[in-house]
Amino acid sequence: MAIYRFRVTFEDYEDVYREIDMPSKGTFLELHETIHRSTNYRSDVSSSFYVSNDQWKKGTEIALLPAARKVESGVLLMENIRLSKFIDDPHQKFYYIYNFDKPYDFHVELVKILKEEDGKEYPLVFKSVGEAPKNAAASNFPLSTGLADDDDDEDDAPVDDTEYGVDDDEDFDMFDDEESEGGSEGEGEEKKSSGYEDEY
Repeated sequence: MAIYRFRVTFEDYEDVYREIDMPSKGTFLELHETIHRSTNYRSDVSSSFYVSNDQWKKGTEIALLPAARKVESGVLLMENIRLSKFIDDPHQKFYYIYNFDKPYDFHVELVKILKEEDGKEYPLVFKSVGEAPKNAAASNFPLSTGLADDDDDEDDAPVDDTEYGVDDDEDFDMFDDEESEGGSEGEGEEKKSSGYEDEY
């Protein structure tokens, strides 16, 4: 089975990052939870990954605890989507917004594809650099209700379904050998899509 190593960096704190090893058959929910085991933030809050291009432009959304209108529009859910479904580039990027009430934005980039190692349990936090910034909303503290929130604008941002410049001629042989070893990966391959189709 292939192992994806992601570098997860705070957008506003570039010296704080985590490198996380995820099995290719793992879900976006498992990646979300592993990120917050490493930051000590709550994981049970509304958050979303967005399939991105090299300029971190947000495309297809993969959500946790989405608003009702997103559910009605058919938004993808983290718990249902395997990471392999949206890995179309050896340096695939995802823009990640944690906690829409008091958000932190992250850049999530695939930096390496490895083979599974015997004796290791995945997901695995491979490297942790810097201390995650303190955020009352991200911890188990009660939220202040005295401040006006300007964070809801993010939900209304238009989705750009344009192509993201993936090179169809890119050599992905490194995927084939590893995923053929995984047995169940064949099923994931059948479901794999480019991630840039019009989800609406």
